[in-house]
Amino acid sequence: MSFLKIEKLKKSFGRVEVLKGIDLEIEEGGFLVLVGPSGCGKSTLLNTIAGLETITDGTISINGRSVNDLHPSERDIAMVFQSYALYPNMTVAGNIGFGMEIRGVAKAERDAAIARVAETLQIGQLLDRKPSQLSGGQRQRVAMGRALVREPQVFLFDEPLSNLDAKLRVDMRTEIKRLHQRMGTTIVYVTHDQIEAMTLATRIAVLKDGVLQQFGTPAEIYARPANLFVADFMGSPSMNLIPATLDADGADVAIVMKRDEGAPLVLPYAKNVPELAARKGEMVVFGIRPEALTDPDSADRNARHVSELDCDIEVIEPAGSDTFAVTRIGGREIVARLRADAPIIAGQKARLAFNLDKAVLFDPQTQLRIA
Repeated sequence: MSFLKIEKLKKSFGRVEVLKGIDLEIEEGGFLVLVGPSGCGKSTLLNTIAGLETITDGTISINGRSVNDLHPSERDIAMVFQSYALYPNMTVAGNIGFGMEIRGVAKAERDAAIARVAETLQIGQLLDRKPSQLSGGQRQRVAMGRALVREPQVFLFDEPLSNLDAKLRVDMRTEIKRLHQRMGTTIVYVTHDQIEAMTLATRIAVLKDGVLQQFGTPAEIYARPANLFVADFMGSPSMNLIPATLDADGADVAIVMKRDEGAPLVLPYAKNVPELAARKGEMVVFGIRPEALTDPDSADRNARHVSELDCDIEVIEPAGSDTFAVTRIGGREIVARLRADAPIIAGQKARLAFNLDKAVLFDPQTQLRIA
């Protein structure tokens, strides 16, 4: 049974429709990440769940109960904001326990809850400090502690790591995931960072212009993106998307991609998709992740269909554990992910292995995945 369920949700500000019929559901203890570019509606969606924004149409249910008409204080949710929103004149302990104090919770019970949360977040040594004496990561832990102490049904996180530097973001990401595994509370988390989404989520909702583009597990969204937007947005580096033409000989289908010089690249499309043969001569977009395009020695030995082709290497980008090589196919810059010591030189030809088990095809008109 779905614990948090959103059905046909719409939200308009005047004549501007910001959310356009969103359908989502997450099981109890799930970690739902709302991801998309700025202005896609993800924070607005989070605010409707919190009750900070009224909805124009649709239903939001928590644990089987509609919360459409409930005040935020009656929804049994807790929210962690991007800006921390700590009281500067209070200590860490005061910030964590302030909500309980307002609700009239006895001091002994408050102190016990503060101590429990401080131990969970490893901030016990900070309880007597003021926010001005804390680092950004410590302030974010305090903001999380203020939410945790309430023990709500649902935690809402609104881009909580966006103000932190790169290394601290990685550290805090790990802490949030560890916290979720330990507590098992339902979480809805907003971010524009697709790496955060892939790392944290049990389910991801990708939004664009107020429309839900795809909803699924991180593996589903990464390996089988529903459309060109999801393919391009999710992944770093993003999926290579190459204009191509379908060729067919009976049931055998091939992908034909132009090169700036020389004969076109021809790859057999080995997946069993019978309807593709009927689209012979049609334009498609061939999608392949950088890690599925690599040097032959690094190719997946368990892959059933791997084709090797010679490609002109334009740029080499060493990245420590990997090397990225840039070539050009179909008028597009294509990124291959190679092992660190791959013997490839910019300005020369190199043999690259295409793992066609991981390839996908899109219709350039509808932009939807067709295979």
